[in-house]
Amino acid sequence: MSTPAKPREIFIQGVTLDGRTFRPSDWAERLAGAMSCFRPGGVVSGKSGAIGYSPYCVPTVIEGVKCVVVNEALREVEPMAWDFVMNFARDNRLQVLEACLLPEAPKKAG
Repeated sequence: MSTPAKPREIFIQGVTLDGRTFRPSDWAERLAGAMSCFRPGGVVSGKSGAIGYSPYCVPTVIEGVKCVVVNEALREVEPMAWDFVMNFARDNRLQVLEACLLPEAPKKAG
């Protein structure tokens, strides 16, 4: 029996295809914020609802470059949200990479 393949992650980088830094500087947080309601199990409201980013669309900085990491599972959860994010990258001519985000190595006590 084989293990199901882990969904890929798409890295939308804050660098245009011609190498310029994308503006505004908070673009990654804005994009991820717009996708915050797409979560496993749907939106939770009321006192148990937490403010935060969706695990499918997370802003981060990798080697000094702002990025949004988009999990391919978003395509299954909400195809229109997936299209929105991917069209955002295309329309703004942002560099996009397919990869898998590796967890950080545990820090040594010292």
